[in-house]
Amino acid sequence: MSATGDRLDVLIAGGGVASLEAVIALRALAGERVAIRMLAPEDDFVYRPLSVAEPFGLGEMRRYPLRRLADDFDVELLKGSLTSVVPSDSVAFSNGDLELAYDALVVAVGARRLAAFNDALTFRGDDDVTTLRRVSEAAEAGSVGSVAFVVPSSIGWPLPLYELALMTARRARESGSEVRVVLVTPEEEPLAIFGREASQQVGALLEEVGIEVRYSAHAEVLAPGVVSLSPGGEELRCGRVVALPALAGPSVPGLPADPDGFIPTDNFGRVPRVAEVYAAGDGTTFPVKQGGIACQQADAVAGAIAKRAGVPGEPEPFRPVLRGMLLTGGDPRYMRTELSGRLGGEAKAGTERLWWPPSKIAGDHLAPYLSQIDAEALASGGAKPLELALDRLPPGVRRRALLASDEHGGGFSFLDPASGAPPERPRRPRA
Repeated sequence: MSATGDRLDVLIAGGGVASLEAVIALRALAGERVAIRMLAPEDDFVYRPLSVAEPFGLGEMRRYPLRRLADDFDVELLKGSLTSVVPSDSVAFSNGDLELAYDALVVAVGARRLAAFNDALTFRGDDDVTTLRRVSEAAEAGSVGSVAFVVPSSIGWPLPLYELALMTARRARESGSEVRVVLVTPEEEPLAIFGREASQQVGALLEEVGIEVRYSAHAEVLAPGVVSLSPGGEELRCGRVVALPALAGPSVPGLPADPDGFIPTDNFGRVPRVAEVYAAGDGTTFPVKQGGIACQQADAVAGAIAKRAGVPGEPEPFRPVLRGMLLTGGDPRYMRTELSGRLGGEAKAGTERLWWPPSKIAGDHLAPYLSQIDAEALASGGAKPLELALDRLPPGVRRRALLASDEHGGGFSFLDPASGAPPERPRRPRA
């Protein structure tokens, strides 16, 4: 325990999905047995999965002040980035050489997003919304004749590129523009990680909007608009080429890493060969880099630290369940599979919601918390009576529903399907 008292001093480095889930889960499990500090480089948590919808006017990224989280869960918030760790001394350093002692360290700093191809437009998320909006507008106007969406061979989470391709093709078709849209992927089937049922449904969606697909294809972008595929040697010439970024690990000095800088962990998020250091999220060696997976890793870490803090019982290890909501420009598709090895185990897919709240980031603690903040914000803004869980709806339908509620007057609330009532605001539990 910390020399300052009988509480375990936990330092969580990072201000993203895994960090927030770890904070909430740890407070829920360990209560006042732990003192939590969060070292974050930004003032806000940015909900990035909706960045794929923003170029098409179908949604927008949301920002949540980390100060709100800190106040709700009794967290000391520190501004900065993790620069190195000295595990033998239980000390971490931030930029500016701030020295931070800890009893347990959680590294959730994410991965670095790099351009996979020099001559392609790289969609990293929030930084590239404007660029993708211009691609979409050019496709709608017919001023570009073809767009290729290329999944780099190293990517473990291709779903956002499927969303971009589907929404680009759908928007161009609705505008009457004849634009050739090609999707290039190293997968044998569309979103194969989710299993056969999901692949068939996604394949039908791609065909419906006229997207050509090159499966089992490894791409190189030779020049602007020129994509070479192997095996086979096919060469695509397109007006625009859009790709997802390649990812590199954080390479934190003082911590073990693989050749690409990713941090190895066991099933409880413990980093090997260093004491009391844990890691979760995209910066770890787990190959699927996705928000819901990051939350599950953070939950396993929180359970291990709670036991270290004296909470009775055995913690649950990380057993990945992949949940994906595919935005299509129409009704979203929900897909779920239990991961076993590289491909999915038992799988489900369809338009019915497969988890609650049905958000893009399916975190047991984070998703309900953010949904509650959204509900409070809408209610305080004078929204009209609409007893509806808005996150169930595609963005366009949600907008129409809100407009309809404005016409009829009153107030509104989110509903939990189990209780039929709005969720309560999270309260800090006490162990």
